Amino acid sequence: MIKPLILCSALLAGSAHAYTAQELLEDCRQAERMYGGEKNSDPIFAMRSGRCISYVAGFADGYAVSDYLAGKVGMKINAFCLPNDDDLSMRLVRAVVIHVERVPPSTTASTATLVAGALAKTFPCPDSLESKK
Repeated sequence: MIKPLILCSALLAGSAHAYTAQELLEDCRQAERMYGGEKNSDPIFAMRSGRCISYVAGFADGYAVSDYLAGKVGMKINAFCLPNDDDLSMRLVRAVVIHVERVPPSTTASTATLVAGALAKTFPCPDSLESKK
């Protein structure tokens, strides 16, 4: 009985992120080097690059699904608008690196919040949600 209470207390005491801002930044820096043509035979280099690229692309895809579903009920999220570019993956990674480099190293912001901020600043939507008069 005591062990489950201790476990519940530990879970509720603080929010820990499985993927920290610093890990995201380092992974995305690796991805930038990979996109820049750096050759590296270290499998960790490839794994870290892939983790950043996959996380950011997955976030963008998740947003696209949310925006699509919101449209089904007559709403538009409009947080960011991604261009249809051949080098979009590289641009997403670069946006994240620039944004995360500017936040304090001790940030408690989640990686999802950081990626959302990066994409919103880099790829703003041309149309405003405000009504046009």
